[in-house]
Amino acid sequence: MRTIDLIVFFIYLIGITLFGGSFFKKNRSSSSFTLGDRNIPSWVIAMSIFATFVSSISFLALPGNAYLTNWNAFVFSLSIPFALWIAVKYFVPLYRKINSPSAYTFLENRFGPWARIYVSICYLLTQIMRVGTILYLLALAFHAVIGWNIAAIIIITGIVVALYSLLGGFQAVVWTDAIQGIILISGALVSAIYILFKMPEGVSQLFSIAAEHHKFSLGNFSSNLSEPTFWVVLVYGIFINLQNYGIDQNYVQRYMASKTEKEAKRSAFWGGMIYVPVSAVFIFIGTALFSFYHSGAATLPAFLQQADSSDRIFPYFMVHQLPVGVTGLLIASVFAAGMSSVSSSFNSSATVFLTDYYRRYSKEPVSDKKAVKVLYISSLIISLLGILVAIAMINVKSALDTWWKLASIFSGGMLGLFLLGAFSRITKSTGALIGVIAGIIVILWLSLTPLIWGPQALASHIHSFLSIVFSTIAIVFVGFLASWMINKARKSTI
Repeated sequence: MRTIDLIVFFIYLIGITLFGGSFFKKNRSSSSFTLGDRNIPSWVIAMSIFATFVSSISFLALPGNAYLTNWNAFVFSLSIPFALWIAVKYFVPLYRKINSPSAYTFLENRFGPWARIYVSICYLLTQIMRVGTILYLLALAFHAVIGWNIAAIIIITGIVVALYSLLGGFQAVVWTDAIQGIILISGALVSAIYILFKMPEGVSQLFSIAAEHHKFSLGNFSSNLSEPTFWVVLVYGIFINLQNYGIDQNYVQRYMASKTEKEAKRSAFWGGMIYVPVSAVFIFIGTALFSFYHSGAATLPAFLQQADSSDRIFPYFMVHQLPVGVTGLLIASVFAAGMSSVSSSFNSSATVFLTDYYRRYSKEPVSDKKAVKVLYISSLIISLLGILVAIAMINVKSALDTWWKLASIFSGGMLGLFLLGAFSRITKSTGALIGVIAGIIVILWLSLTPLIWGPQALASHIHSFLSIVFSTIAIVFVGFLASWMINKARKSTI
């Protein structure tokens, strides 16, 4: 990596840290730390939602996946408008009415303390794993282009993000998210345009090579549940995005930070919709890289021609093909994608700990000064745990596979329980608990039986994407049915 690129990158890193830390004077109360005093412009909230949605995983994995396969991953983005319509129509008004910084106050109101504790613990565990995975993948990308020690990169990046998140609170998080969102969009566009005009025979060659190899396909339309077909990815996208916009503290906190319900709806909608075209740009980059290297314009080294190395092709292109200075911008874009997601996790996790645990179970009133101290300490603890998880993942064979498997277990039942509470009036606490147990059993069955019985297991013929689908359906169906039967039994005894 050239000196000028390093200068560009470190200017970004130092600049974003100083900018985030500059909100320290505005971060003197628990309200400002968790909701930014609710005076943040709607466009900033929208960009923050977008930047939280995008991570370094998207920035590297989407081009790598498209290079290796086709546009099947874009089907996930096609599910977002449906989830956004539900979120704007039902979820945002619901949370604004409850008026709590925590997404999980609603679940306690509906089903009792167990629901709040269960889902908030699932959320905290998921965020720690998410932070660790993103920090590790960021370190892998930077290690590939500069050769620094992976553990050292993880520690430095984690400390930098924790520093401005602690100093500036929620306002630092969303404002830096907005800037980082603009940087990563700019970086993606620059890459796509540059590849377009570097094709030896012009722009048309890119499309002809890609079309010849069926790179623009959205996947097959069969009913096979063991493969990531068009329908499997679409259904998975709908469920995972309903979970994101319905029960994820990162998003709910932004609904609550908006000045009015109208602005919250606008921010939620546009924050999600921006991702659709941007994800198309990421996927196009992967397709364009395939055409670029198959045109003979440049040659990939042998170690990158393996199927399991596709995620490294975009970073390799950044270092070896982009002009001086632009490489630094692109590496900054990758870090922007990761840092925005990590900072959101730090702040939202601290908010959950304060609201759902410390304030909820404190035997005496919690002063605002004490609340701020708790927020600082809990945010610091989450950051340290995330760094430790990232370091522990250095010896893991596939960080992404590990993340998805653990996330599916930790988040089991969150969406189904929320849907029961939001849309079923007859569901009571006992019925909901039975439904959650059923959902967890489904998740364990889908996750463990293939490991025990191998290909013979029925679950081996169901793609891992469908775990959240079947577990959510199980929770809603069993929870509703159990509540109906309990209510019927009570009426018959009267």
